[in-house]
Amino acid sequence: MPVRIPGSLFARNLIERRTLIVQLVKRDFRQRYIGSSAGWLWSLIHPLVLLASYTFIFDICMKSGEKNYPLVLFAGMLPWLLFAETVQRSSGSLVDQANLITKTMFPSEIVPVAVFLSLLISHLLTVVLFAVVAGLILGHMNPMLLLLPVFVLFLGLFAVGLGWITSALHVYLRDTAQVVTVILTFWMWITPIFLAESRYPAWGHFVISANPLAYVVRAYRTMILGQAMPSVGDLGWIALFGTLTFVVGGLFFRYLKRGFADVL
Repeated sequence: MPVRIPGSLFARNLIERRTLIVQLVKRDFRQRYIGSSAGWLWSLIHPLVLLASYTFIFDICMKSGEKNYPLVLFAGMLPWLLFAETVQRSSGSLVDQANLITKTMFPSEIVPVAVFLSLLISHLLTVVLFAVVAGLILGHMNPMLLLLPVFVLFLGLFAVGLGWITSALHVYLRDTAQVVTVILTFWMWITPIFLAESRYPAWGHFVISANPLAYVVRAYRTMILGQAMPSVGDLGWIALFGTLTFVVGGLFFRYLKRGFADVL
């Protein structure tokens, strides 16, 4: 009788989960744009509509005084939209996949991961297009843009970690998704997306320093619009926030996962 080696079982399990993630990402990406003639371009159109609206309010009406304000604003919106949509969609994702979770030995923890990866496809396409346009307008391209995937990695760890927490809570407390929407709305306004950090009051700088998204927004602007290397300190902070949230979120999800089948 052949003896099963734990290492081979782990490798097979890893391959199976990777296959499931790929399938979920493909299905999610297709479902978001099924029957749509514009396809993934809607993921670019929506941010552009928001960009036009916010530019009108903050730059034209309120006179932000920021040079190339639309570019600065859009560079800050990109990481925020990826993060916020990941957390928001992850919140109700387990309930949406209830049939899979209750009827099969389905690894439910991969659902928020698949949500992030599906959104990441559109995000990267938008970033590439925006970087090209910004480079043409500003007359330069920052080679440090090659470091952007590193920040995206830790932003993804942070978003997935929170997605695990909110999705697990939503299984038991169905108001969680609504609470998350409220929190994200408030969170957006304390992130320096629309106004320069210098425009915030003194106490606001403490809030910004405790906001992981502030470091990512700053890095995106430096890499896409600037000509310098992003701050090592910013990378260190988002790496810390991202890694800790990912670990805590994973442990929290694992603890609550035991009762999913009964509740769903």
